[in-house]
Amino acid sequence: MSKLWGGRFEQTASEWVDEFGASIHFDAQLVLEDIEGSIAHVTMLGEQHILTADEVAQIVAGLKTLAKKAQADELTFNVFHEDIHMNLEALLHEEIGPVAGKMHTARSRNDQVATDMHLYLKRRVLETIDGIEAVQTALYDHAAQNVESIMPGYTHLQRAQPVSLAHHLLAYFWMLERDKERFSDSLKRIDMSPLGAGALAGTTFPIDRHRSAELLGFAQVYPNSLDAVSDRDFILEFLSNASLLMMHLSRFCEELILWSSEEYRFITISDVFSTGSSMMPQKKNPDMAELVRGKSGRVVGNLMGLLTIMKGLPLAYNKDLQEDKEGMFDTVKTVQGSLSIMAGMIQDMTFHTETMKQATERDFSNATELADYLTAKGMPFREAHEVTGTLVRYCIDQRLYLSELPIETYQAHSELVEADVYEALSPVTAVKRRNSYGGTGFDSVRIQLTEAKENLPTHA
Repeated sequence: MSKLWGGRFEQTASEWVDEFGASIHFDAQLVLEDIEGSIAHVTMLGEQHILTADEVAQIVAGLKTLAKKAQADELTFNVFHEDIHMNLEALLHEEIGPVAGKMHTARSRNDQVATDMHLYLKRRVLETIDGIEAVQTALYDHAAQNVESIMPGYTHLQRAQPVSLAHHLLAYFWMLERDKERFSDSLKRIDMSPLGAGALAGTTFPIDRHRSAELLGFAQVYPNSLDAVSDRDFILEFLSNASLLMMHLSRFCEELILWSSEEYRFITISDVFSTGSSMMPQKKNPDMAELVRGKSGRVVGNLMGLLTIMKGLPLAYNKDLQEDKEGMFDTVKTVQGSLSIMAGMIQDMTFHTETMKQATERDFSNATELADYLTAKGMPFREAHEVTGTLVRYCIDQRLYLSELPIETYQAHSELVEADVYEALSPVTAVKRRNSYGGTGFDSVRIQLTEAKENLPTHA
């Protein structure tokens, strides 16, 4: 058996060399996209009278047969044929005979593989957007139920100011909304057809690249054949967007891991998304959250890998580009799996709102309220900040909280303080009053929920 490209060669490669150079082990995932691209290409060749109607009919019928076998997992690929393109051509030859060789007229594996990956990523990005919306829906559902549930807000992982639980959850909603926008915008670069660019310089045959693009549902055609076969920006953009998405999921997972600990007890993660210890019977570990946090690293690694491959490549196609696929496939699997886990884990999560509220009552996160209270009474804010800091120091020394200080102590530091200071120091009051746009005030959060709902599917 000779290579489909082997006419120029006198020697054949050793089996281990074939094994090293082959991509069929992973690019078999592109089987349906490759068949789809071939059907469109052959159809266009027929319309341009490059192939006869009978030849087109035979090839298309054979390709459709292979597609059915692929869907039934009945195709066997051979490393000798290197990649999905040559394997399918060899299988098509078995189905319909020598006419199969005409399928590759006016086409190179260079534009063929690029077309396959554009088709593949276009579908995977749309699926990823659906996955993001599932996580957003889970966040929205909990936020809608917890507008007036309050919890400590943190900066530097230190108690800062009390906030609405809904407000905290919606922060991640909007991060994911930006992720969704980035993926949606990337479709403009993915939705382009390289088919017909040939190896690098186009072809002498009178093909119609716009027609084959139309048959494949692409919105645009690459205007430069060199760029068409060597561009991997669309994959890099996907990997970059995926890295940002995974970073956001990882940040939330870090909080969920903390919140589920004995030190916080803010949430309980469902048993479905937890595991135990082989040694310690009492343990309930947030392993799915930890895995999502960890998997963010492999996605970023895939991005760095392809950036490193691309940075030194001259035009046009180089064999290095074979290394573009495994990281892409792995990222798709990792991202979609992580989104499914996150949507289910968030939806099934229990929030201990009373514990969260109690946490806001045993700290100094209401110190800003005292400073604002004094400022509203006419004291310059910088002076109010100093007075409040002095009182906080006094409380620490006396092992008290601001709400426990007697009115006399307040008035000894400022005559502006009256009995209404205790209402101002209430965590609920502190949250409720912050109704600037985008703030954590209950009315402001309800506006935010309305805006959030507009960015979800109609069933949300």
